[in-house]
Amino acid sequence: MPREHALHRPRHGGRQLTALVSALVFFAAPALMWIGGMRPVELENHELTGFPSVFDGWGFLTGMDPWATDNLVFRAQAIDAAGWVSETFFGEPAPFDQGTSAPTGPLPGGPGGPSSEPDNPNNEPNAAGYRRVIEGEDGWLYLGEDVTGKCQSGQSFGETAQRIGQLRDAVEASGRTFVMVAVPDKWTMVPENLPDSYAGKKCAEEATPKLWSAVSSVDGVLDMRDPLRNVAEQFDRPPYYSLDSHWTNEGALEMVRQLAERLEPDITESWEIRERGEVTVHADLPPLIGREGDNRAITYELAADGESFENAGVLPDLRAPVRRTPRPTTGMVHRPTLVLGDSFTLPVSAYLPAAFSDVTQLYYTTVDDDAGMVARTMAANEVVVLQIVERAIARGNLGVLSEEFIATVRQELQKRPIR
Repeated sequence: MPREHALHRPRHGGRQLTALVSALVFFAAPALMWIGGMRPVELENHELTGFPSVFDGWGFLTGMDPWATDNLVFRAQAIDAAGWVSETFFGEPAPFDQGTSAPTGPLPGGPGGPSSEPDNPNNEPNAAGYRRVIEGEDGWLYLGEDVTGKCQSGQSFGETAQRIGQLRDAVEASGRTFVMVAVPDKWTMVPENLPDSYAGKKCAEEATPKLWSAVSSVDGVLDMRDPLRNVAEQFDRPPYYSLDSHWTNEGALEMVRQLAERLEPDITESWEIRERGEVTVHADLPPLIGREGDNRAITYELAADGESFENAGVLPDLRAPVRRTPRPTTGMVHRPTLVLGDSFTLPVSAYLPAAFSDVTQLYYTTVDDDAGMVARTMAANEVVVLQIVERAIARGNLGVLSEEFIATVRQELQKRPIR
């Protein structure tokens, strides 16, 4: 437009060039890093968010933000830099974990939805104030989802318990055995190191006994709280890491023992367990608040027959079925067994082949992507074990406990009944 025209607007060539260069750097830098071999890492306690589907409707747009955040190649370095700046110039940790109520944690279930109970029964703030990591005493860290999962449940605990019973009935109707392993959060088992005050404390404390009352009343549920208390007393330390949201190898071994006893009473009388060594692995909670930390773990070997010690090693990923058939010995469970679980079953994977002669493992969240495959894997086994951590039970609305999946399981298992 000529300068004399009423609609003339002056061009800001310098500003436009700066904006274009900034946009080019923002979009091109991650792509060039990817081409150069750099890959995003799982900083938080869950798998990297997948690219949203165009068939998700508005979910395609809302899903872009978590996908872009998780898959930013240099995110780890950016968090470290922000933490250094905050500590160096302001003398306090960077507030990475404030103002979010997004579900986090090991392999969470489906997104929250309608609930027959109040979403926030004690008028806790819906987002602001909740912490992704709760800093306790003596350097202990707790996953904030242990609290928010109960304060913002997606469905009532009673309904979740009812769905567990329905899945059990669908499995047992085909002649198979069903065991649900309920694993307590560190928040529940090691409360002595929690701070005196934090957002969600009241509603979590009120919700916890209700959750366990509902779940433990279901036939077929293996409540791990008492066994883990016994482990803590035996080793004189909690079976949870101070800087991690998961249990130790002592807790994992106890799940294997309890599961074997549930299936074959007194079978563990011949078992012998001995220390194998010590390893150091990165802890999952410090990166959520811009820090670093390691877990020092004692590993073990298990001999079901009392002589042949085995440690199969931890499986790195369970997004596809992993079947292992070690040499059978006395003291082992010989029925083909499927363990559907979350990341708590990763350390368990090192010891299952020493106690089960035919065992398959798979993440239960795989139901969300391929329910038919999970149902067929269940049909290929005689024992179905479902392990879920407390915070995921609290959130509710898990795909593995949905009416649709239970119907799929019932239909698939009826094709291959066990007589």
